[in-house]
Amino acid sequence: MAGQQGAHTIDTTIAAGAPLTEAKAAVILVHGRGATAESMLPLADAFGRDDVAYLAPQAAGRTWYPQSFLAPIEANEPHLSSALALLAALFARLDADGFPADQVGLVGFSQGACLSSEFIARNPRRYGFVAALTGGLIGPEETPRDYAGSLDGTPVFLGSSDVDPHVPLQRVHETAAVLKRLGAEVDARVYPGMAHTVNEDEVEAVKDLLNGLVGYGH
Repeated sequence: MAGQQGAHTIDTTIAAGAPLTEAKAAVILVHGRGATAESMLPLADAFGRDDVAYLAPQAAGRTWYPQSFLAPIEANEPHLSSALALLAALFARLDADGFPADQVGLVGFSQGACLSSEFIARNPRRYGFVAALTGGLIGPEETPRDYAGSLDGTPVFLGSSDVDPHVPLQRVHETAAVLKRLGAEVDARVYPGMAHTVNEDEVEAVKDLLNGLVGYGH
């Protein structure tokens, strides 16, 4: 995958938790702008399961795309397409290892939440679950959201502050509406005054989704 446009590569993905040969489910953890794959691993610890495999991809230059997620989409190319292709490659690799999409959770924070939201909208199918922590669909206001297909009941959690400096609350509401229209079961929670971070209620919500996924069987 090293030849992808925009330089994101699957080869820098780090693994944690259970080996894929022993895991009951897998979770992809997508970091935010300026962060690292390693910065997502404390979430894996917080979820408290030793029977789940975690994969955390690393963005080239610590950013998935250069501009705000509200900028014109072309302003974030070719990096955005490269980042989306990397997520697709991770899902394909997991599928080859015996974990189809409905046994894989996708968790993103901030820029990683935006990327995760956009990925599932562009690639709708049944996923194990998706958690977008402070993020939303990519593109400026009035971007057509004419995605085709169905998320087929995928559980989706959206958590965000009402005063986040990077993610307008209206975009979170729009994302919830679009994903519901695509057939997701959406749980959207707004946290008054929350800083740009992940809070304990969000962690507990994702834990519940993960526990439900592992119980779903493999």
